[in-house]
Amino acid sequence: MKDLPRLAVVAGVRTPFAKAFGTLAQVPAVDLGVHAVRGLLAHVADGRWGEEGVATAIDEVVLGNVAGPADAANVARVVALRSGIPEDRIAHTVHRNCGSGMEAIVEAWHAITLQRASVVVAGGTESMSGVPLLVRESGKAWFTRLARSKTLAARLRTAAAWRPRMLKPIAGLRLGLTDPVCGLSMGETAEGLAKEFDVDRDAQDAFALASHQRASDAQQECFLSGEIHPWNRDGVTLEQDNGPRPGQSLEQLAKLRPIFADEGTVTAGNSCPLTDGAAAVLLMSESEARRRGLEPLGFVHSYAIAGCQPQRMGLGPVYAIARLLRETGSQLSDFELFEINEAFAAQVLACLRAAESKRFAVEELERSDPLGVIPPERLNIHGGSIAVGHPVGTTGTRLVITLLRALRQQGLQRGIASLCIGGGQGMAMAVEVS
Repeated sequence: MKDLPRLAVVAGVRTPFAKAFGTLAQVPAVDLGVHAVRGLLAHVADGRWGEEGVATAIDEVVLGNVAGPADAANVARVVALRSGIPEDRIAHTVHRNCGSGMEAIVEAWHAITLQRASVVVAGGTESMSGVPLLVRESGKAWFTRLARSKTLAARLRTAAAWRPRMLKPIAGLRLGLTDPVCGLSMGETAEGLAKEFDVDRDAQDAFALASHQRASDAQQECFLSGEIHPWNRDGVTLEQDNGPRPGQSLEQLAKLRPIFADEGTVTAGNSCPLTDGAAAVLLMSESEARRRGLEPLGFVHSYAIAGCQPQRMGLGPVYAIARLLRETGSQLSDFELFEINEAFAAQVLACLRAAESKRFAVEELERSDPLGVIPPERLNIHGGSIAVGHPVGTTGTRLVITLLRALRQQGLQRGIASLCIGGGQGMAMAVEVS
């Protein structure tokens, strides 16, 4: 992060976010990414890019993606080519679990600072609906043996060895959302934080309700539509996120049963849903934006990445924000708005309590005083992932877009976007508007 000049975010666009296995379930991650990138290019297209258009000005594309599709090993490259960006421009895909969309911005920033590129498209794309069911090892071995059977007799012997259990599928999503080091699912880590920080069910449900109310209000005020490129193709139309529930109530949330522990407090209602969606931002140096006569949406000022225990991965934002403040000499009070990704209500509330704890500061952050207070009225003011959704490779980009637009809307200047990251990491990014 040291000595990086401000990064200009010229514009940001995303697809509507849709609950997995629903409206956009049949849309591959590549197509979602193409929709976001094409929408971005259309958004900024004008005469300042010359006769050949904005696509020819793009030097590089960097996209985050977690559930890499088998038919598009380097998603970013496929998206770039199908979006009309010239073949001689480079592209690569990054994977830092939930932080991938933010990591893509960081990678683009480094490329621009090192003068490898002048204009970069960064973002993320994820089809959680497209995560495959996997074949068991016994089934894999049987299919391999069958393929290698050259004679009729060999094939009959192999066929006779078939057992129905060989075809019982393994859910790739379940594997992907379970940490292989600590052995806990992401929801189980949230349950752990709820106990550690005494975050009860009522507090979690109230937080989830606020997320839906704020996101629904933002939809009604057309705030969120300002960053969405509507989907309308192949007979499917989606103009806004389909996760927010305007009529959500505490009574409805209270009826839901815990899903990660019999006596737990984390439910489907106070967790983010599995989601499909993509987002893209147009990035360049501040001087390049000025040279092209472009007024950026805002700027990325600094970032930090920190590690923590995998079983407490939800606290990642606290560690990352602490490192960001330490490296920039800032205080939490210097920032006016915050976006902390809502993987789980318990996880965000645990972060807020950890940030206010002197004990946590001394024992975990090597600080003599607490990190500080993040007022609820300044956190996720247009709702968060519990309502909007969390396509894991995309959300980091979405947070930056939403935060910059919120700062502009509120007439404010500085904000922090942060995420917890499966595996025990956290990422934070400081942004500002002029």
